[in-house]
Amino acid sequence: MNGVSTALIVLGLFFLGGVYSFYKQKLPTGVLVVLGIGAVMSLTAGLLRLDVWG
Repeated sequence: MNGVSTALIVLGLFFLGGVYSFYKQKLPTGVLVVLGIGAVMSLTAGLLRLDVWG
């Protein structure tokens, strides 16, 4: 596990926390969707960069 994959996974989890927080604050759905897409993309990129796949 290298630094870039770790950073992307942590960033994705941070974004997921933001989605949950914004949902609890009743923010508009568009903000939640964009932040959720960013979280999924970041987590996916981090998981695909792991060295276990090769």
